[in-house]
Amino acid sequence: MDLGLKDRVYVVTGATRGLGNAAARELVADGAKVIVTGRDEKSAADAAAALGANAVGTAADNAAPETPARLIAAARDHFGGFDGILISVGGPPPGFVADNTDEQWTTAFESVFLGAVRLARAAAAELGEGGVVGFVLSGSVYEPIPGLTISNGLRPGLAGFAKSLADELGPRGIRVVGLLPSRIDTDRVRELDGLSADPEATRAVNESRIPLRRYGTPEEFGRTAAFLLSPAASYLTGIMVPVDGGMRSGF
Repeated sequence: MDLGLKDRVYVVTGATRGLGNAAARELVADGAKVIVTGRDEKSAADAAAALGANAVGTAADNAAPETPARLIAAARDHFGGFDGILISVGGPPPGFVADNTDEQWTTAFESVFLGAVRLARAAAAELGEGGVVGFVLSGSVYEPIPGLTISNGLRPGLAGFAKSLADELGPRGIRVVGLLPSRIDTDRVRELDGLSADPEATRAVNESRIPLRRYGTPEEFGRTAAFLLSPAASYLTGIMVPVDGGMRSGF
């Protein structure tokens, strides 16, 4: 299936590893050009080099107010266009209600929530018909995850923002989509499993709750993201797509 991605230009934040990197890999594999971001120049440059000539790395902090304009300008300067953005950020620190400090909440709000809002607003102002804004969120949008209180608090609000944005941008032919990963086999998920006394047992219990009985691979997530960002998904907007092997209990 031709997704129509050839020579389309995307910004993918948080793309030096994990889910953002997986999405960038699949976009490039299908012919797109990408600006990949990370917190420092070396990691961003290394990630871009691994992706090949159709990727450029740049250091960026999603929480910085100047970041959105700079990234969109980089897309236009390097590749001559801007067709969409996938907003991915590292997960906020784990913890239960009594564990997380005000400082952790504030820092997470700046990067996970407000930074994403700024990126989406800036993209919306620059995109034309056929453009797309994507958010990497979490299964916690629908079902809170024990021990991830900050994520449980912020992700559903960001999903609500994405839905409002989809309603506003739809008449301009711009789509907004969200991806809700659950147990994808990334460093982040392995780190969370590692917080338990027996990480292997924790993984086994989690896998038993997934109808497909296994964690997803980054490649499976990346292919889903590439499709949703592509012209092949041109009639999909305002949706939150679980990438979870059926783990979510609801429809």
